[in-house]
Amino acid sequence: VQLQASGGGLVQVGESLRLSCAITGNIFTGNVMGWYRQASGKQRELVAIIIGAGTTRYADSVKGRFAISTNNAKNTVYLQMNRLKPEDTAVYYCNIRTWWGQGTLVTVSS
Repeated sequence: VQLQASGGGLVQVGESLRLSCAITGNIFTGNVMGWYRQASGKQRELVAIIIGAGTTRYADSVKGRFAISTNNAKNTVYLQMNRLKPEDTAVYYCNIRTWWGQGTLVTVSS
């Protein structure tokens, strides 16, 4: 199983980014998939998860701004991030069961 995250970058406050995580291996369907983030000097925290048929959960800090989704045909999970804030700056990791992507850096500049 491999997870390949992409889509991070440097943006200004209020702008948007979409992260992608392509998952190889026969575990995409029926599992909980999530995005986590870790800011410098802080612990890794949950950002969003998507469960089975599409139930989603979000950290309070991103509710209403971020959206997690999947494309089953492409075995890919996305994180659409809107109205980005400086406190969203972190390395973002995708996760499925015990597997993690390599992380993609998001930097929000004020």
